[in-house]
Amino acid sequence: MKLIKVAAAVLNQTPLDWDGNKANILAAIEGARVAGVSVVCLPELCICGYGCEDAFHSAGLRRTARQVLAEILPATRGMMVALGLPVLYHNGLFNAACVVVDGRIAGFVAKRHLAGEGLHYEPRWFKPWPDGVRVEVELEGQTYPIGDLYLDVGGVRIGFEICEDAWVAQRPGGALSRHGVDVILNPSASHFAFGKLDVRKRFVSEGSRAFGVTYVYSNFLGNEAGRAIYDGGAIIASGGQIVAIGPRFGFELAGVTGAVVDIDATRMGQARTGSFVPAMDHDEMCVRVPFEYPPCKLERQPVRQEAWENGPNVKEEEFARAEMLALFDYMRKSRSRGFVVSLSGGADSSAVACLCAMMVRHVCASIGVPAFRERLAYLRDKLGDDVPQMIRSLLACVYQATENSSKTTLDAARRVAEAVGAEFMVFDVDRQVKEYIRIVEQGVGRKLDWKTDDIALQNIQARTRAPGVWMLTNLRNALLLATSNRSEAAVGYATMDGDTCGGLSPIAGIDKAFLRQWLRWLESIGPEGLGPIPALHLVNQQQPTAELRPTTSHQTDEEDLMPYDLLDAIEDQAIGGKKTPVEVFQVMRVEFPQHTPAQLGAWVERFFKLWCRSQWKRERYAPAFHVDDKNLDPRSWCRFPILSGGFERELTELRELVRKEAGIC
Repeated sequence: MKLIKVAAAVLNQTPLDWDGNKANILAAIEGARVAGVSVVCLPELCICGYGCEDAFHSAGLRRTARQVLAEILPATRGMMVALGLPVLYHNGLFNAACVVVDGRIAGFVAKRHLAGEGLHYEPRWFKPWPDGVRVEVELEGQTYPIGDLYLDVGGVRIGFEICEDAWVAQRPGGALSRHGVDVILNPSASHFAFGKLDVRKRFVSEGSRAFGVTYVYSNFLGNEAGRAIYDGGAIIASGGQIVAIGPRFGFELAGVTGAVVDIDATRMGQARTGSFVPAMDHDEMCVRVPFEYPPCKLERQPVRQEAWENGPNVKEEEFARAEMLALFDYMRKSRSRGFVVSLSGGADSSAVACLCAMMVRHVCASIGVPAFRERLAYLRDKLGDDVPQMIRSLLACVYQATENSSKTTLDAARRVAEAVGAEFMVFDVDRQVKEYIRIVEQGVGRKLDWKTDDIALQNIQARTRAPGVWMLTNLRNALLLATSNRSEAAVGYATMDGDTCGGLSPIAGIDKAFLRQWLRWLESIGPEGLGPIPALHLVNQQQPTAELRPTTSHQTDEEDLMPYDLLDAIEDQAIGGKKTPVEVFQVMRVEFPQHTPAQLGAWVERFFKLWCRSQWKRERYAPAFHVDDKNLDPRSWCRFPILSGGFERELTELRELVRKEAGIC
């Protein structure tokens, strides 16, 4: 047996935080060394951070990345380490993995396939490296090989698939396999989305089987740059079997997942496979580096699996853990002194308040109160001595009442705030609302009336709530959280400069139907280790309502719009599936047969009209966390023109079809 120990690192990096990123890298390398690891894979672009965006074009960024790389080199003695940074060659910028062996740079492997969809925008900054090209690059007066290469490190052949390289049909791993590569390292920056772990596990395990190799996958962890959340989850597979999976959604700044693998076993697997045909050409792409592997013993390696990941509520657990991790990182990296939530007593704001409070409890339980306080060292004068005090100091909830607010929502807001331990305040803004109405009535020379001025009278209430809560946020040097969800964003069911106010919109990436389902789960079950919040019963028993019309109107969101499950289904087909109004209607006829063709047609038409009219609102929403690959954020996922033709021709076709269908039925 030829045994070596390999490892994948997960890092909680921040773009352009050179010293912080370096410290995390060094911690990962040291952790690997203590564990007896010889080969370590770190995430792509880990030195500078993945989310540097247009700063990648800065010569200063590249220069500093090289300086930090040089500072890290001495810590790699006796190991092979892969570190990511941008490299310029012939004025083309490349996303590269620097291979360091025993403290010296052996070469650079450049990424061949760039991620250019959804959150990713790599082709804006980087060029894809061409297949089968190896050249020399000069850095700091030294010349190194760079390109589509692999390495023979002490008799073990090591190749790379860098993140997106593993997600394409023609994976580089196939060619690497034919060249007798033993280990494939995948330095990644793979953002979290529901169900994505299963996809990663498949391409890692299948890659290790099909290519006959050991496959090592690393990833980022935490809220790196603001929108994307990275869940960690390092994976190692050998010969088609996953041998190690690292924890996800952790709060450590660096983590290492290692495994002892048998190189002879994977070589035998290749040799005994009838379809395997080795490459017979010269190894022009191979860089040979002398290296002595230390003796290594077989280890019993049970694959880690947390109980909740095998439970019936994986999506609910993932949502809670992703949001808590993102909120903690956003707060500490922005150096905010906590959060303020305008708590209406409804589903959205209650969810946000619960997530903030649970975050404090979960982080303290995960890394301990002293470590929590250390991460928030800039808040030492504000934090209390125990978890309840910390929650109260970091979270303030405000119920803002008008004459149209009900005792039901006030009681719900108060009970939720008390249950989670937040500071709770009540602002009565009715006098300000009435004064604005009086001023405008005087200006236009007439009385405003609900029959003729409905939208204006609703919106002034929402907008009047903004100044006070912003003032409170400023007083606390905190971060105001907007509470709009994705379903509302799709149709613009939010008041600009009212309930959209905030510096961060943590649930704008999730649909209302799932959010209500999640709150029912949180009321009765809750995340593993944290438990339920029974006070949410007062929220969950209500029909969602903006409470902006007189109470006698019995206003509800679904009366204003349409059933939320239908709205989300239309959005999925129209925006995610890019279907026309007629095509969406046809799908809805199958999925929602309980509604008449006329009613479905009206709702589909309403969605498309509201979608087009509200694009300017989506452009102005506060940054949102990405938790679902159905995001509507126009700055990172779903672009649409602010001005458009509004689907007029398509909606005419829809009306004609609806009339025909209604006649048949």
